[in-house]
Amino acid sequence: MIAGVAVLLALGAGAAAWAWESAIPPQPRPAADGFAPELVAEGARLAAVGNCIACHTVPGGRSFAGGLALPTPFGTIHSTNITPDEETGIGRWSEAAFNRAMRRGVDREGRHLYPAFPYDHYTRVSDADNRALYAYLMTRTPVRAEAPANDLPFPLNIRMTVAGWKLLHFREGAFTPDPAKPEVWNRGAYLAEGLGHCGACHSPRNALGAVEKDRAWAGGEAEGWTAYPINHDSPAPVPWTADSLTFYLRHGWHPAHGVSRGPMAEVTGNLAGLPDADVAAIAAYVADRMGPPGAERQRRGEALQALVPRLSADAGAPPGSGLSAAGSLTRPPAAGSAGAASGVDERGEAIYRTACATCHDSGRPQPFGGLPFALSAAVNASTPQNIVNVTLFGLPPGDGTVSAVMPAFGGALSDADMVALLRYLRGRFSEQPPWDGLDRLVADTRSGAHHVAVRPADGIERAPRNVGAAD
Repeated sequence: MIAGVAVLLALGAGAAAWAWESAIPPQPRPAADGFAPELVAEGARLAAVGNCIACHTVPGGRSFAGGLALPTPFGTIHSTNITPDEETGIGRWSEAAFNRAMRRGVDREGRHLYPAFPYDHYTRVSDADNRALYAYLMTRTPVRAEAPANDLPFPLNIRMTVAGWKLLHFREGAFTPDPAKPEVWNRGAYLAEGLGHCGACHSPRNALGAVEKDRAWAGGEAEGWTAYPINHDSPAPVPWTADSLTFYLRHGWHPAHGVSRGPMAEVTGNLAGLPDADVAAIAAYVADRMGPPGAERQRRGEALQALVPRLSADAGAPPGSGLSAAGSLTRPPAAGSAGAASGVDERGEAIYRTACATCHDSGRPQPFGGLPFALSAAVNASTPQNIVNVTLFGLPPGDGTVSAVMPAFGGALSDADMVALLRYLRGRFSEQPPWDGLDRLVADTRSGAHHVAVRPADGIERAPRNVGAAD
């Protein structure tokens, strides 16, 4: 027994020694005017790609001051203060310490960082770009703000356990270009797989919260929203192309795909500061990963495109008259089908005609008109979570900016109304099977059992000059 205990102690000591990381000595905060303005400007653009402000700013608080609660399946993690405050932020971090955090997920004091900070993606960022990010963050206004303690159960509240997670799921390494691919593809891959960390939201995760690498980009979840697959399983009725993705990422909406919403609204809002060439590179890479659509999907997508120009040509047509001419692009109502009790589809259709058609069937063009539901990925997706979210909570307006809006119907529609409406939309405007568990999903989303972060459409809620942030 004594020998066994000794072996366990030796193994534990060995593991601790292996996982131990040394602290990097603190340094005085570098002077803000010591950084070249062009380096700071480049860092600002890169920080926007990384969407840093979204996680490191509490709505209504100071930018980058941290403290935002990030619910995870394992507990709540609070983002850290990344302003150059010397006591509570990263003001005493050297560039080497910052680089280590980005590359290896270890903070200045040698503590392993929880992978809510996506260093499994940021490890691909080049030293030059990390230098620009460091310059940008070190020239922000220092804010004294201590992040609340994380709420994690034992043993996850012990930082050393993260070393075990890294052993299983983290591989350090800068981005390596593919010489067989064109430069624009490699630039897009570098941005999307690194700082952009698209796969962090758009990929399923395993029981330990790591991205399932063999199913990367096959769809995931972010802040209560479904992050659609951005591979060949994309539910978009009109297949994405590099051009349509470029337009969407540049403007936050597309005539055939609608407006960005939920966490994606912050992404497209942040990308507004990125050069056109970089946005196009990301789009080219994503489109290549999606691959060409099958022949039948391509045919249907081309047929659905007929709805897009009609949005302008038929502007001013009375509500309810728009999609009726689309013929095969929509399915006839199927009363009593789609798993619904008799009469439910009639109820759903009545709600649609009175609450939805005014915008979604009016011919008013995007981004301020409602997207025809035949074009909606939300109606065609495997899960109804996003259309439940939007119907209950709407799309609030951005503060101080022109943005798409949608009223919240949570106060007007009962759960039964919601279910009837969404069953009708699914049956009427898609060729997909009925959703399972719709009743429970609506109830849990309304009650908050399923937490949803609500964002303005195409707005950066936590941006310095937008809703929420105090500076």
